[in-house]
Amino acid sequence: MTINSLEFLLFVAVTIIAYQCIPKKAKWVVLLVASYLFYFLNSAYLTIAIIITTLSIYFVALKIEKIDEKAKVEIKNIGDKEQKKQIKKKAKSKQKRVLALGILFNLGILIILKYSGFIGENINSFIHILHINIEIPIAKFILPIGISYYTLQAISYIVDVYRGKVKADKNLGRVSLFLTFFPQIVQGPIGRYDKLSGALYEPHNVTYKSITYGTQLMIWGYFKKMVIADRIAMYANEVFNNYTEYSGLIIVFGMIAYTIQIYTEFSGGIDIIRGVAEIFEINLDKNFERPFFSKSIDEFWRRWNITLGTWLKDYVFYPVSLSKASIKLTEFSRKVFKTSYLSKIIPVAFSLLCVWVCNGVWHGSGLKYLVYGLYYYLIMMFGKILQPLGNKIIQLFKINTKVWSYRLWQMLRTSGFVCIGMTIFRAENLQTAFTMLKSILYPYDLEKIFNKEAFLLGGLSKVDVAILIVSMLVLLGISIYQEKGESVRNWLKEQNLIFRWLVFYTIIFAIILFGIYGPGYNMQSFIYGQF
Repeated sequence: MTINSLEFLLFVAVTIIAYQCIPKKAKWVVLLVASYLFYFLNSAYLTIAIIITTLSIYFVALKIEKIDEKAKVEIKNIGDKEQKKQIKKKAKSKQKRVLALGILFNLGILIILKYSGFIGENINSFIHILHINIEIPIAKFILPIGISYYTLQAISYIVDVYRGKVKADKNLGRVSLFLTFFPQIVQGPIGRYDKLSGALYEPHNVTYKSITYGTQLMIWGYFKKMVIADRIAMYANEVFNNYTEYSGLIIVFGMIAYTIQIYTEFSGGIDIIRGVAEIFEINLDKNFERPFFSKSIDEFWRRWNITLGTWLKDYVFYPVSLSKASIKLTEFSRKVFKTSYLSKIIPVAFSLLCVWVCNGVWHGSGLKYLVYGLYYYLIMMFGKILQPLGNKIIQLFKINTKVWSYRLWQMLRTSGFVCIGMTIFRAENLQTAFTMLKSILYPYDLEKIFNKEAFLLGGLSKVDVAILIVSMLVLLGISIYQEKGESVRNWLKEQNLIFRWLVFYTIIFAIILFGIYGPGYNMQSFIYGQF
């Protein structure tokens, strides 16, 4: 049951009706039952995986809090300061061990189900290099939906309990709902317990306003997914699946097409998810802030998959930065490089390396995903290292960095780097990605490139190309308006009723008339829904 199916819309409608009919105190139970039913319909017996994860973090959090409470009771009866310190230190050590066990247990489930095949293949390859006649059997597992998302949410919960940011919830049902909330479980956004728990458990009324605002967001998400993403995917799939037949600009067009596809699909999916949640008056975190207006790769990743980035910052970057290894590295770099720029960059480089290795591996189990993460890491580090030189060049040639042409250059440069990164992400393997990137430099057949056939690959017609151009101009126009700090919703609210509904119906009919669906159509599953 994908979120771009009629079954999903029917499921949402039934849940809304049930939510409204149930007494206030039990409304969250409706969401819990609906979430588990949705999960079971999509993963069947694999639902056991998320149940195990839920139970593990529930008991780990309670244990961490129990240790803390016991230490506080002991401290009350003791007057000696040194003894108090020892009790606190001992309690913290116990909490760390329990936390580590909880993290390792849940990461272990993720590694076994998602990465064991990749690890086994590489071990066998290494054994063969040593000419040892042994082969480790490789088990292939079917992944439960959203395992990468709910595992990160699970870890964030127990870490936040350990840090004292949230209290351990004694209600198992509420912890379960936090992990399984049915719109969110598909492809994020990755939630935090302190922000999401209250919204999930507090009773809300489904109102005309919540339905209107939620539906608006859903319609816009379906427009991006069904009209743009699924249509341009036809071109991208043709180029990537038959890359040996093309070169030059056609490969470039394919790279751009896939980049547009993954953005409109992922952001469109998040819009649908946030729209469904908004109907229940639950506000999920934004996951995109118009990333292609970014002037650097750093900024791009602050605007793209925001909740993953902030999770990695809070639970990988900061802990690594404060670790003993990082502190020693900082001391070493200051000793060697004194007060130079490099003395500040090296410790950051170590922490960022851990972040981008995790980012790459989180996306998948193949080597290309690790390279995908390291690719962005290297660009960021080169940018940081060369920043002083860049600033000197700007001053030397008196370049006006505030003019629109310079900003446009920065955005195009960043988008170019992103297209290369997305090619690594999309290609079947690293060799395919490198072959495609290398083929860009092949001699151009200008007659073939500017022939209409170059734009009509993958079964696209002239009408499809026209629809793509118009729909992407609409997306660009709205994005520019939002980038100026304006709200499309507020603007629509100020318009008269007839005009508002005309806009809504125009988008709905655009989805019905120009969306990719129907008999003979192989529904495109969400790329990020596979994690």
